[in-house]
Amino acid sequence: MSKQHIRLAISGMGCASCVGKIETKLNATDGIISATVNLADRTANIETEHHIPEQTLLDAVASAGAYTASIIHSEADEQEKTKQEQQHLKQRIRQTIIAASLGIPLMLAGMAGVLPDSSAQGFWVGVGMLTLLTMFFSGRHFYSHAYAAIKHATFTMDTLVALGTGAAWLYSMSIALMPELVPTASRHFYFEAALIIIALINLGHVLEMRARSKTNSAIQRLMGLQAHTAWVIRDGDEIEMPIEMIVQGDVIRVRPGEKIPVDGIILEGCSHVDESMLTGEPMPIEKQADDEVIGGTINKQGSFLYTATRIGKDTVLSHIIDTVRQAQASKPAIAHMVDRVASVFVPVIILLAILTAILWLSVGPEPRITFALVTMMTVLIIACPCALGLATPISMIVGVGKAAEHGILIRNGEALERAGNITTLVLDKTGTITLGKPSVTDIFTLNDFNQDDVLQLAASLETQSEHPLAKAIVHEAKAKALPLQTPQAFVADSGLGIQAKLDGKDALLGNATWLHKNHIQIDTVWVQQEEQFAKQAKTPVYLVLDKQIAGMIAIADPIKPESKQAIQTLKSQHLKIMMLTGDKQATAQAIADEVGIDSIISDVLPQDKDSHIAKLQADGEIVGMVGDGINDAAALARADVGFAMGSGTDIAMEAADITLIHSSLDAIPNAISISRATMKNIHQNLFGAFIYNALAIPIAAGVLYPFLGILLNPMIAGAAMAMSSVTVVSNANRLRFFQPSSTHTP
Repeated sequence: MSKQHIRLAISGMGCASCVGKIETKLNATDGIISATVNLADRTANIETEHHIPEQTLLDAVASAGAYTASIIHSEADEQEKTKQEQQHLKQRIRQTIIAASLGIPLMLAGMAGVLPDSSAQGFWVGVGMLTLLTMFFSGRHFYSHAYAAIKHATFTMDTLVALGTGAAWLYSMSIALMPELVPTASRHFYFEAALIIIALINLGHVLEMRARSKTNSAIQRLMGLQAHTAWVIRDGDEIEMPIEMIVQGDVIRVRPGEKIPVDGIILEGCSHVDESMLTGEPMPIEKQADDEVIGGTINKQGSFLYTATRIGKDTVLSHIIDTVRQAQASKPAIAHMVDRVASVFVPVIILLAILTAILWLSVGPEPRITFALVTMMTVLIIACPCALGLATPISMIVGVGKAAEHGILIRNGEALERAGNITTLVLDKTGTITLGKPSVTDIFTLNDFNQDDVLQLAASLETQSEHPLAKAIVHEAKAKALPLQTPQAFVADSGLGIQAKLDGKDALLGNATWLHKNHIQIDTVWVQQEEQFAKQAKTPVYLVLDKQIAGMIAIADPIKPESKQAIQTLKSQHLKIMMLTGDKQATAQAIADEVGIDSIISDVLPQDKDSHIAKLQADGEIVGMVGDGINDAAALARADVGFAMGSGTDIAMEAADITLIHSSLDAIPNAISISRATMKNIHQNLFGAFIYNALAIPIAAGVLYPFLGILLNPMIAGAAMAMSSVTVVSNANRLRFFQPSSTHTP
């Protein structure tokens, strides 16, 4: 089964109840595995098990109510979506100004007492018709969406606004046309209330849209890294063309200072490339023939030709952007609870508004009909669940983007939520705590051999071996420009050593077991030196010539410079740190002692790593696992949160919830800090949204009137509702200025 990911741009959404309706319709569509709708950026992320006709998806969205959708195929579609949002913003500004231009003069004239009473029917009918035209221009989206929702037997925020303002206009118009139907004391006009409510809610949308535009700054910066054109060599000519026209296999020239357009392999030339946007490494990386280059990185000096290997959405940068977008659209567990609340919220509010009106009509003071209308309107207007719907996704967008800025790719909202709750962090050793690249650290000799002799002979023996330790020895010899010989009669015994002939001498290279197997006597001085190396987490390799030990080479996987400090930072975050490795106890203990890890599990076979994770979980621990290899994939998938080093294998990155692009342990305390800050922000937003509604609805219904004589004006209710959304978005935007705990900032 080949899964596909589809992204839709959706228009017409107004609140959290819209999200639930669209998700329900999409998830009920045959072939869709999951669909997640994001109110904050008006998109839907869909995962399908097979190809689904695009029209089927668009029809599913339309069937949920007054919503329209379009497929986002490319960056051009993303730009079109942004352009439409800007046009939408300008339209809301115009609608706000028009509604306020009539509503505010009416309100001020009423407060000044210069408006005629209900006997001036011609005047009030004219005002009513002008109000209706203004409501149609400035608020038609509320009424059209409410009508479409009713046709689909659903309710949304637009239903509340349409009912509230519509009731105000109908009541006022009935007084203008037939004043005798209403008691004299109740003959009050609410034309200005309807207009100002529409103006205020539109103004709230304007402020919210402007604030929301700042939340996706991380994606915008990532997209800004992409080159727009490339110099492609076709038929011997060098042609500048848009990167969308590049095909795999194209030969591209990159000059000094240019962005590398797409991923590829250098054919000829050499240069230094700034890869800091991916690796966090501030120093440019030397590149030459056969080296890989990544699209979006910057060529600092030198010119080169390279072959395009990954283009379009297959490039590393595009993959990063897609990962960030999918994570921003995903939902943590807390969001599903909010969705359940929102699904019943609007019908409950409509019921409460009706009950409020009935109560005032039954036991309220005169003029009862006026009090009933005002309180019903106020309840409908103030209770719109916009803030509730924005509380989680807006913080997710900023939090995931902030993580991406620090080289942390989070795959989904649940991973972001869980990362802050980890109690035990399990670290693989090789490639995680250490560099994963063994190197020669010591050469110990006795007798007549010097260190270069031992290294030269050992490297000559290892030229035909693919073992990591062999590569380390050969690399060291080449670094010292030592001439290497070709061994004869080469024989290797996996895991022990090799034997061959060099210059007519019988040569052996391997561990102590290999020497014992070949009946080589190891004197005490060598045994003591071997034990000393083992305590330092170094692997000793013996060189034997004609049954005499010529020297010992110590090889170690160096600890990453930042590992010790990162582990101390993790401890300060109240995490238990554990090392899980296949290495021997002595080697593992030496590494643990150096970096400050108190608990280790050594001699673990690759297939057993995930069972150790499961045991920790059974003991009640929330486990994070950090690894970089294929042998870590099962453990990464088993852990509550899996962290994969970006330099690791694709399998490890697929199994993990979070990928650390920089392959640095520094990023883990950053990820945990960002997780905790994001969840704290979400809780603040939800608390504010729930408290707002819990306090606002009773006050709007008039609970304070019998005690303090206070009755909330519907216009104030409209302003409060609009400002609640703006407050939530503004609070989420505070995350953009959050700095994680680690000092490592790429």
